[in-house]
Amino acid sequence: MSVRDPGGYRCRVNFDAYARTAVELVNAGLDDLAGLRALFGGGELAWMGDEVTDKDLAAFRRAQRRLREVFEYGTSGRDTDAVAELNALLEAYPVQPRISGHDASDWHMHVTSRGASVSAEFLAGAVWGLSVWLCEYGSARFGICADERCGNVYLDTSSNNCRRFCSERCATRSHVAAHRARKRAATLTPA
Repeated sequence: MSVRDPGGYRCRVNFDAYARTAVELVNAGLDDLAGLRALFGGGELAWMGDEVTDKDLAAFRRAQRRLREVFEYGTSGRDTDAVAELNALLEAYPVQPRISGHDASDWHMHVTSRGASVSAEFLAGAVWGLSVWLCEYGSARFGICADERCGNVYLDTSSNNCRRFCSERCATRSHVAAHRARKRAATLTPA
């Protein structure tokens, strides 16, 4: 995950994109291999969906639970616990950077050694990105959707760290439900 400089060379790693893969993993439905394949979509990670195995699915499920704990620690102000869990995940899914590409105009960084399993490559990047995010912005920027029916996690990119919902859809649904509840309460209360 990198960007190109004006000369056409890829020049830096996009840690935010790696951190977002951690969010996508925590929010993914991993009931079976089809659910795991859906995580990779049709973009630049689509090749991973073709190569996943049942062993990868088990690794993704374990990591999903542990990453959710990181978000829970962050949202409850337990920074030390979030850091401890991320450090344990960094040990479990170590970053072993290597330069890859097909020619001099396509050099870019990968986070694992050649031949790593799909789970090792994806999870090393996700954990690394989330760890860099925590160091850059703090774990208070890790969020869990305030809509009771949702529970998805997100990274709070708001300017004043005030985001409460994973999406506009959840925010609207929650606000409409609260409005309807107030309206019902007002009609039940005698004047």
